[in-house]
Amino acid sequence: ALAAVLLGLPSYDIPPGVNQPVKLRLVLAVLLGTAALGRILEKTGLCSQITFGRYVRQGRKLRVDPKLFIQDLQFNKVPVRVYQPKAASDRQRRGLIFFHGGGWMFGSLDTYEKVCRYISRESESVVVSVQYRLAPEHKYPAAYEDCLNATLHFMKNIEHYGVDPANVIVCGDSAGGNLAAAVCHTLAGRSDLPKLRAQILIYPGLQALDFNLPSYQQNRGVPFLHRKHAAFYVLQYLNGNSSHMQEVLEGSHIPLDIKLNYRKWLSPDNIPEKFKVQGYKPHVLLDCTTEVFEKVKRFCEPTLSPLLAEDAVIRQLPESFILTCEYDVLRDDGLLYKKRLEDNGVPVTWYHLEDGFHGIISLYDYCGFSFPSGKRGLDSVVNFLKSL
Repeated sequence: ALAAVLLGLPSYDIPPGVNQPVKLRLVLAVLLGTAALGRILEKTGLCSQITFGRYVRQGRKLRVDPKLFIQDLQFNKVPVRVYQPKAASDRQRRGLIFFHGGGWMFGSLDTYEKVCRYISRESESVVVSVQYRLAPEHKYPAAYEDCLNATLHFMKNIEHYGVDPANVIVCGDSAGGNLAAAVCHTLAGRSDLPKLRAQILIYPGLQALDFNLPSYQQNRGVPFLHRKHAAFYVLQYLNGNSSHMQEVLEGSHIPLDIKLNYRKWLSPDNIPEKFKVQGYKPHVLLDCTTEVFEKVKRFCEPTLSPLLAEDAVIRQLPESFILTCEYDVLRDDGLLYKKRLEDNGVPVTWYHLEDGFHGIISLYDYCGFSFPSGKRGLDSVVNFLKSL
């Protein structure tokens, strides 16, 4: 099933407006070649395709960074990597807790080493990168619980890291953005801890009810996240398998009455018109069978779909930064969440990469290729941090 989802170069659509389309094709060819090799290794019984995919995504070990003190620790039994600027500081630093992307199935401390080093160096912040447990071996809510536990440990032991307790930020990209939003919601109502200063969500996936929003239709074949991939990953996270993927894609996995109840937050009507001009057809709402809903009903939990949190929770959230990409199926998750935050009086800084695609932040400097749009996105995160 994984091979069927991850293979197939011809099925990818690279719009002319994306940043560095030729480089993108080259990176894509490498990744698809890797997926094909993983499939062969699985057939020969040498290792599973998922294991091989994870191994390849680790990237090469980086040299020592002269400006950072980096150590691997455990926070509440969760592996973390802490990045601390070596330069002396006349005041306490801000602390950033980072949750990596990878569809809850891939990604690691090593995969995001370069990104975390960059953020720590350029913003002079203490960065804690969290290695949460991955699906399908560890199903929801394992990843969320690991991220929450690591965050709680950091906040309770903050004096060891020279961090200002009033300046702690949660941050994540893609699936990590989902986890950052979920953790932020959970901590919003806690009176026994300092309040989080901000949340930074980089092209986050924030709901699993509607895979037919305009961006899911317009960008359904754009790398690095097909519309099918988005449904596949979230099902792996939820159930450890991808059964009922067809129902999820067509929207027949959630009962009509529940969908209508969430329509106020999830409707395409809440997305600015300029994002609906091309390639979007309003989707007919379908009902679903009890049997299917029974398997996926936890999609309606706000710790899995933060977009569905009640207004009372949203109102308590800290200042937020949301980055979206034009050529990304998850674009509208970010736009809908931005509107919800603004409607509830939460200050939002929104940065939109007009030529960006899903995953571009990690490619700001990738194996000799540089994607300027990825660097711009990463710098927008750094600039937001410096403003706090």
